[in-house]
Amino acid sequence: MSETNELRIAVIGAGPAGVYSSDIFLRQLGKLGEELGLGTKARIDLFEKLPVPFGLVRYGVAPDHPSIKFIASALEKTLDNPDIHLYCDVEFGKDVTLDELLERYDAVLFATGAVEDKPLGLPGSDLDGVYGAAKFVEWYDGYPTGAREWPLDAEEVAVIGGGNVAMDVARELMRNADDLKAKTDIPDNVYEGIKANKAKTLHLFIRRGVAQAKFSVQELREMEKLPGVQLIINEDDFDLDDDTIEEAGKDKLTRQMVEELFAIREMAEDMEDDGDTDFEGNPADRKYYIHFNSAPVEVLGEDGKVKAIRVEKTTTSADGKMSRTGEFEEYPVQAVYHAIGYKPASAPGIAYDDRRAHLANANGDGRITTEASGEGAQVRERLYATGWAKRGPVGLIGSTKSDALLIVTNMLEDLSKAAEGGHVAVDRDPESIDRLLASRGVKPIDFAGWKKVDAFERAEGAKEGREHKKVIDPEQMRALAHA
Repeated sequence: MSETNELRIAVIGAGPAGVYSSDIFLRQLGKLGEELGLGTKARIDLFEKLPVPFGLVRYGVAPDHPSIKFIASALEKTLDNPDIHLYCDVEFGKDVTLDELLERYDAVLFATGAVEDKPLGLPGSDLDGVYGAAKFVEWYDGYPTGAREWPLDAEEVAVIGGGNVAMDVARELMRNADDLKAKTDIPDNVYEGIKANKAKTLHLFIRRGVAQAKFSVQELREMEKLPGVQLIINEDDFDLDDDTIEEAGKDKLTRQMVEELFAIREMAEDMEDDGDTDFEGNPADRKYYIHFNSAPVEVLGEDGKVKAIRVEKTTTSADGKMSRTGEFEEYPVQAVYHAIGYKPASAPGIAYDDRRAHLANANGDGRITTEASGEGAQVRERLYATGWAKRGPVGLIGSTKSDALLIVTNMLEDLSKAAEGGHVAVDRDPESIDRLLASRGVKPIDFAGWKKVDAFERAEGAKEGREHKKVIDPEQMRALAHA
């Protein structure tokens, strides 16, 4: 089959969702292409607005997650495929339009992820000292357009949220800077910031009970091993009734999480009995309180700054239904971080489902629609969504793989029904996109360019006995990639 006859697919977003989908598309096409009348060859062009790939893995997960190195390495192997062409530093809607892509590609798949927080929506959430998790994560992960400095002068802080991002944020706020630097790729500005962090007391507030939290076991184990940090729990939170224990036991991951939380309860008791120590029995200079069944209702302020948080006790039934008790408590804090969910990015020219926070797609099958829902929602041919762009900000990186298989299956089915066996793009010259971008002065960073950035980061890390040290300045990334 000639190059002009191979299928041509554009993927927007080079994070896990985009890379997994590209890999699965090529594999499934290889298996099913002949049978579907599509042939077995495709060229996938992967567009990423940032100068480097990997999205959430590089910029959305805490730097001290050991599993992330393995995921990044697997994604890199996938990108090192001659049928996948990386176009970093190219922004959809600005550098290239939807119509221009549809002219050149048989299908366009959106895998755009999320960069904004859902608003906190409590009285006092506009006070100085209230932060969304997304911006803080951008800071400690060295996001190219993120903040370079972060105010860490609060001695008492609150984190709101019952998921993994809340755990990441709380852990980084309780972190020892030297320990973090030794084990991760954090840049110098993050090391200096965490070294100067004044936080001595942290309160993590989870609205529901022990059995309804959404933590992964991995997150809990990382919380257990914080040097200099004493974990403190409320015994009453662990008084679960038989129905709740039975319900939790039905799901393997929930059961494992609850078992780990009970291990943390014992650990917290030992820490107290040993005279307020950390996990290794050393004196603790920071205290980390974990509050279940605690719903923040107001951030209290003075002179425009955070001074406390007001929390209502709740109860949670076995089926996860939360009820309020009318019992309130106030905790003195000078900063509040909320990790209550992300809002996935919108895409120019694509309808957005505000209620579910994702690109409008038909019954969650990844086929983009003209509007969010209702009788007027029509499927738009050749347009698809995967990952958080499809389902909203839920699920771990692993969920993205099963998502990708579903969407790829639908794409192949649709392409096989299309005219000329799916080869519907008018402009089939593989170099056409390069000419278009060049005419606009856009200089994409390809896989070889990314490898240059990566080699520099490894060399800088090696100087300090570290595996890697992140470059954060986008101009430096461009200079390295194009050298």
